[in-house]
Amino acid sequence: MQKQRSKALFIAQAGIIAAIYAVLCIVLAPISYSVFQVRVAEALCILPYFTPAAIPGLTIGCLVANIYGSSIFDIIFGTIATLIGAVGSYALRRYKYLVPIPPIIANTIIIPFVIKYASIDPVTGESVVIPDSIPFLMMTIAVGEIIAVGLLGIIFMLALEKSSKIIFAKPE
Repeated sequence: MQKQRSKALFIAQAGIIAAIYAVLCIVLAPISYSVFQVRVAEALCILPYFTPAAIPGLTIGCLVANIYGSSIFDIIFGTIATLIGAVGSYALRRYKYLVPIPPIIANTIIIPFVIKYASIDPVTGESVVIPDSIPFLMMTIAVGEIIAVGLLGIIFMLALEKSSKIIFAKPE
């Protein structure tokens, strides 16, 4: 019985995280999908600090968000970047202030190539050629990730810390 409750709680937490991530990206689409992006949903990438359920939650949320507003390449590689970042954040959970680093690095390395070579306009659905260089795109993505995960994520983490034992409670 305990194992079933634990599994159900894990699935529920992952589902809630996925839904919040996807909704934030879609509602904030103008700043979530572009060369200059601050994907506010990325602030949730600190959640592996609190629960391993955040790993599938963030990954599925990113997948849904990318299905909504991106190309097949972003659906695949953007989701992989989020998975790498989430696993890395979970691995660094003992070092609170390092938790934002893996998503920042994964997205800074992977997403510029997706933007440069496989972008589509979320409004028209047409391919867009991005003339910017990979280093420039890495810089713009890094800045957005630092704002979203490094700044908003840390603020979110500190705000959640006091209530995290209740929010991410283990079943009794």
